[in-house]
Amino acid sequence: MDKMTETIDVYMKKLPPLPVNIKDIIVKFAPWAAIITIVIGLPALLAIFGLGSYINSFGMGGLYYANLGSGYMFALLFLAAELVLRGLSVPGLFARSKGGWNLMYYSVLLYAVYSLVSFDIIGGLISTVISLYLLFQVREYYK
Repeated sequence: MDKMTETIDVYMKKLPPLPVNIKDIIVKFAPWAAIITIVIGLPALLAIFGLGSYINSFGMGGLYYANLGSGYMFALLFLAAELVLRGLSVPGLFARSKGGWNLMYYSVLLYAVYSLVSFDIIGGLISTVISLYLLFQVREYYK
């Protein structure tokens, strides 16, 4: 994982740096942004859980899952894991610790994997590059 982080860091350093005042704003807003994305993602996760239990209550779970395929389970697992990682990163982001930054980094990487698996290549690539750019711009603030 360190090798991949170093490789990403090399490419991110080739991009133009953000001004210091913008980096300060990002560092101050990052924990709140994580909380907002958790609040937005939590109803989606609960809806996915609810949809699954609703379908299973009628005994049609096998038919539903067979028609929908593995996308339902992928969405459920990836969204849950990403929300857990973001939730765990919030205290570290407030404390400006390296651990908080790492958890947010893993969350972005997990989203990148999910976007590849779900064939959202263009949107996932754009979102991942922007997220990694912002994360690596403020990396030095987290010790």
